[in-house]
Amino acid sequence: QVQLAESGGGLVQPGGSLRLSCAASGFTFSIFTMNWYRQAPGKERELVATITGVGSTTTYAGSVKGRFTISRDNAKNTVYLQMNSLKLEDTAVYYCNAIFGRGIYDYWGQGTQVTVSS
Repeated sequence: QVQLAESGGGLVQPGGSLRLSCAASGFTFSIFTMNWYRQAPGKERELVATITGVGSTTTYAGSVKGRFTISRDNAKNTVYLQMNSLKLEDTAVYYCNAIFGRGIYDYWGQGTQVTVSS
């Protein structure tokens, strides 16, 4: 049974940091590309960061580049999103996504709420 379980969300002040984790099970984690998406109220889901399975190449949305870092630990079947210098506009539900085979295999977590507020 495939599972993606996000954790680490919460309430943080502007300028603060959070580290999201996504623990995966039920599939061969190391070969999957892992993504973090987010969806703010009234907005479409947005791709935030990607890390490939082979080579661990990373890419970021322009709005988070230089502030967020995606990483993975294949031994722990876990992907992380380190979020620094958080802004009010980073408030959203953050989702973990695993994809392989041009989308033939496409799995989603339930999401974790991140709220940036003073």
